[in-house]
Amino acid sequence: MIRATQVRPQHRWTQAPADSVVLDFDDRHRRRMAMRCTRGLEFLLDLENATVLRGGDALVLDDNRLIEVVAAPEPLLEIRGQDPHHLVRLAWHLGNRHLPTQITARGLRIRRDHVIEAMVKGLGARVIEIEAPFDPEGGAYAGGGHGHGPETDPHHHAARDHSSHDHGDHGHHHDHSNHHDHNHHDEHCDHDHHHGHSHAHDRK
Repeated sequence: MIRATQVRPQHRWTQAPADSVVLDFDDRHRRRMAMRCTRGLEFLLDLENATVLRGGDALVLDDNRLIEVVAAPEPLLEIRGQDPHHLVRLAWHLGNRHLPTQITARGLRIRRDHVIEAMVKGLGARVIEIEAPFDPEGGAYAGGGHGHGPETDPHHHAARDHSSHDHGDHGHHHDHSNHHDHNHHDEHCDHDHHHGHSHAHDRK
């Protein structure tokens, strides 16, 4: 199977892509995975390190053809504040819970979560359910927002679906010794997916 071993960041390539691959947020943080493009081309993503792919990036195949990465729409919550100061306060509460968060001109976007929705509404936020690509901030661990770090990177935990957290602890002190062990980080590349394309995972 032909391989993709390099990533060209968005806005840094001009060649017409040979095909495109549509991936949700979880599937855009990978090192090695079999992928199927929208027009049927199949290839093996085989990067040196786990990489956070963004919509608009290009994967470089062995024969130098490019595959465009398209961020799939996902069910999200758009959180809007009463003013900039209020929005910063809301962002602090989301960050305190290690939630992957996308910052837009209108507000903050997170994956749908009824517990977090209730929390921010209690803080006076307006919350709107939307369907849109999810492209959260990379954070301090992701190399300036375009992560190329190893799979054991601490930010890898934040890339997990927030549903794995115990919501009963929200608003209270987090015991990081329980949530940031290495087994939890490695688990991300072993879970099953059901996105309509075949996967072949290989932990680094």
